[in-house]
Amino acid sequence: MTIRAKKSLGQNFLTDKRVVDRIVQSIAPEPRDIVIEVGPGTGALTRPLARQAGLLVAIEADSRLVEKLRPSALPNVRIVHADAMEVDWGSLIDSAIVEWGRFPIAGALSPRVRAAANLPYYISTPIIQLLLGHSSKLYDMTLMLQDEVVDRIAAAPTGKEYGYLSVLVQYYCEIKKLFKVPPSAFTPAPKVWSAVVRLSTRERPIVEVADEAAFFGLVRACFAQRRKTLLNNLKAAQATLGFGHDVDSIESALSRAGIDPRRRAETLTIGDFALLYDALFARAG
Repeated sequence: MTIRAKKSLGQNFLTDKRVVDRIVQSIAPEPRDIVIEVGPGTGALTRPLARQAGLLVAIEADSRLVEKLRPSALPNVRIVHADAMEVDWGSLIDSAIVEWGRFPIAGALSPRVRAAANLPYYISTPIIQLLLGHSSKLYDMTLMLQDEVVDRIAAAPTGKEYGYLSVLVQYYCEIKKLFKVPPSAFTPAPKVWSAVVRLSTRERPIVEVADEAAFFGLVRACFAQRRKTLLNNLKAAQATLGFGHDVDSIESALSRAGIDPRRRAETLTIGDFALLYDALFARAG
């Protein structure tokens, strides 16, 4: 049965076997691995990954694809019919680890939980944010994204691609862009190139902050209007962020952090943002 892609779901099915093989080789699953595949589609990656992994859990929202995947699933594959954005990821991961432990191959090995996904472009950023929220339980994430999104994730300060998403991902992960994928690798073919990226979770974040939610709220505020200076963006956001300083105090905090108030957010490293966070929030209220 041929299943037509749904435009409303942003579906572009991966059909190029050479690309499939290259992704599987890049992930190189082992028996100790629990691979959680988001959006398996027609299963191009599901079976070859499952042949090497200890357990594969595939999360698929489209009931047509679930019906296609289940009859051909290998014994170590679990198909979860759900929207990945609505899944209780903590419970899903914990249950998968328990199930993996029942396989004879488990033995004395320690499991690694790894994510893999060919993400629809319209939902890629929310899914990345969701996965990062569980980064402490994930060994790595190998994702197929729009090429320009990968460039944004991997961007360094001062570049036009560098922004909130860059800081968010780099805070939790080391990033390696693996290779680009042409539109012809998909059916239907998208209008843009894709790229495969590996996000390897850090043992601890790249900087230490007391409150991650407040830290990322600050970063988001600094990038709110890219053409504005840090001082102007912080003035606009002070009530929302809750650090409660007047303009003079914001300037003083920037001075304590060693940051010129006339700079723009894209010139700051993650370390700079951490210094600014400490200078602003250490004296909040």
